[in-house]
Amino acid sequence: MSIPVALPDLASTLERFGSGFLLTTAGERIKVVVVDPVVEGSTLRISDPGNGTRANLATNPVLTLTYAPLTPREHALIVDGTGQVEGTDVIVTPTGAVLHRPTSHASEPVSGDGCGQDCRPVG
Repeated sequence: MSIPVALPDLASTLERFGSGFLLTTAGERIKVVVVDPVVEGSTLRISDPGNGTRANLATNPVLTLTYAPLTPREHALIVDGTGQVEGTDVIVTPTGAVLHRPTSHASEPVSGDGCGQDCRPVG
């Protein structure tokens, strides 16, 4: 089950989650680091995620931020975007975001349209 998060609602959605995981790649290896992005207008600033992350973004600017559910069987947050290195920081421009969990984690049966009671507004 995926619930789209409108990009203008991303800042308020991020406030509910703690630290996230930044995933970048260059070549065959995926780099994962723990981060605490700060919202700056329509972008996110990640303070000094490390040399490996910055090197990956220099080769491939595509990235994903993930946040674990706050409680078991709730929604995780997934944010896709692009990253640009600025000094030792990374500036993320989000391109999409969803709250996601498996249908099997819903507390009640989910309607045939794939949403049903499991959907809820974000923001």
